[in-house]
Amino acid sequence: MAVARFRFYEELNDFLPVAQRKREIELRFEPPAPVRHLIEGLGVPHTEIEIILVNGESVGLERQIEDGDRVSVYPVFEALDVTPLLRLRPHPLRELLFLADAHLGKLARHLRMLGFDTLFFNDLGDRELAELAGRQRRILLSRDRALLMRGTISHGSLIRSTDPREQLRQVVQRFDLGHCLKPFSRCMECNELLRATDKTMVLKQLPPGVAERYDAFLQCSGCGKVFWKGSHYREMRRFIDDLVGQPRE
Repeated sequence: MAVARFRFYEELNDFLPVAQRKREIELRFEPPAPVRHLIEGLGVPHTEIEIILVNGESVGLERQIEDGDRVSVYPVFEALDVTPLLRLRPHPLRELLFLADAHLGKLARHLRMLGFDTLFFNDLGDRELAELAGRQRRILLSRDRALLMRGTISHGSLIRSTDPREQLRQVVQRFDLGHCLKPFSRCMECNELLRATDKTMVLKQLPPGVAERYDAFLQCSGCGKVFWKGSHYREMRRFIDDLVGQPRE
């Protein structure tokens, strides 16, 4: 029986039992064992990890852990320069694409409201979700910790809150999205892009009185739904301003 010592940092401690948080954990295991297997056995999904150090050396998820090894595990970094270290993902996400699981339909709509390409299905199983996330290089958002431990997923985040607006705050903070919002550029219903359209082209789709009060309209390029800056828009605009902490034009 081999023994290794693990230390998890910052928010990764939230995945651990209280007695194991912010302290060195002595783990007994049967070698050979990849570091990913041991980390996830302790309850921490690999999608939440950015850097792993074994005896001070930056390593990947498949590094075999040996008797006496010391393992330090770090979450995603936002402010620190970690370029000299080995990140666990082979490529950064150059375009942020999200996939929400069956319990996060409202979060998906809110992310679309902010302009992010977000898929949502309530009829896909865990295997299909994991394969889709891996194939399209989407960030999988889920309340299921076990789902995020599937090997086909490289990017993901465990959503802790049950309140959709708090869930959105978590995602915006986790992925530092405040600087890349494109509010009201994507359909909240079907995820396709919105385009400006002439009022005469959508008159038949407008409720009574709307054509008289508004002149600017957007139409979904997918489902054809029409949007305008009514009271619902102003309410969402206030929420977005509060979300990013400052007014936006």
